[in-house]
Amino acid sequence: MSRRILILVGHPDPSPDRFGGALASAYADAAVKAGHTVKRVDLGAMDVPYLLRQSEFEQGQPPAEIRALQQNIEWAEHIVLLFPLWLGGVPAKLKALLEQVFRGGFGFSIGERGWISKLKGRSARLVVTMGMPGPVFRLVFGAHGVKAIEKGILMLAGVRPIRSSIIGGVESIGPAGRARWLARMRALGAKAA
Repeated sequence: MSRRILILVGHPDPSPDRFGGALASAYADAAVKAGHTVKRVDLGAMDVPYLLRQSEFEQGQPPAEIRALQQNIEWAEHIVLLFPLWLGGVPAKLKALLEQVFRGGFGFSIGERGWISKLKGRSARLVVTMGMPGPVFRLVFGAHGVKAIEKGILMLAGVRPIRSSIIGGVESIGPAGRARWLARMRALGAKAA
């Protein structure tokens, strides 16, 4: 069954040498070959203003580039978010993007009868690269940088299931380790998982 997939590369550096970009390309290429429709957005190419006030988050319209991303999220059946772990969480520019995207009640809001999730029917995969070993991130640090996105944003918006791929020791895994991860991304892309 063909799916609509949005890939968001969340590295603020637009350099094509980033491993996250290669992972995104491997996923996208395999997804397209398997018959899925793919759109890709690269954070590094975007101009993302920071929100400075609560009133900006609650009201107002995001810039046109952000509105286009919101439309892509609404279009997607599966969302793939790739990002590097910086200081235990997402890079500041990606956090700013997510704040812009989810402002004004996009994705979720609180109504008179409680929580309203607006992105039900979508699934997601988080692909996170980091310098520390993956098991250390999960066991010692509780994977809080991933949980913040999973539970604090996507789950609240009704996105389920949310799966994650943690690529630890990214600087030390070498060419063979990177090749294994690229192969895994191709397998996931083919399945839209």
